[in-house]
Amino acid sequence: MGSRTKIVVLHMKEIIYTAIFAALGILLIILLVIMFRPGGSGQKNSERQYTPGTYTSSLMLNNTNLEVEVSVDENRISSIRFSNLDDSVQAMFPLLQPAIEDIAEQVYETQSLEDITLSDETPYTSQVILDAIREAVNKAAVR
Repeated sequence: MGSRTKIVVLHMKEIIYTAIFAALGILLIILLVIMFRPGGSGQKNSERQYTPGTYTSSLMLNNTNLEVEVSVDENRISSIRFSNLDDSVQAMFPLLQPAIEDIAEQVYETQSLEDITLSDETPYTSQVILDAIREAVNKAAVR
């Protein structure tokens, strides 16, 4: 009797494991391609981020109420300025206007309030201005 019986249970088990891991690997690659392709799940510029208009936020300096005015389009911040900055306030706080211009320039470039570099000359004033701008932009944000 020359027939030999072979049981291939261990080999079949290895083939099943290999097929499962290969399928999981292919699924992972497909998910990575979908997630990280250009224009993938990130926010697109054509999506509406803001309700267009002009929004204000109050800022109190030395018993003087200043209004920070932020104008937005549907998807970008177009203008940041003080709406009621008079000469007496500018004389008392001469670095106020350069601080808001510096912050506004960075916001125009990045269209974001994250990672804004505050001036070494006016870090506290710049932070107060940035907080007021953030409050006005939050009013404009589409929810």
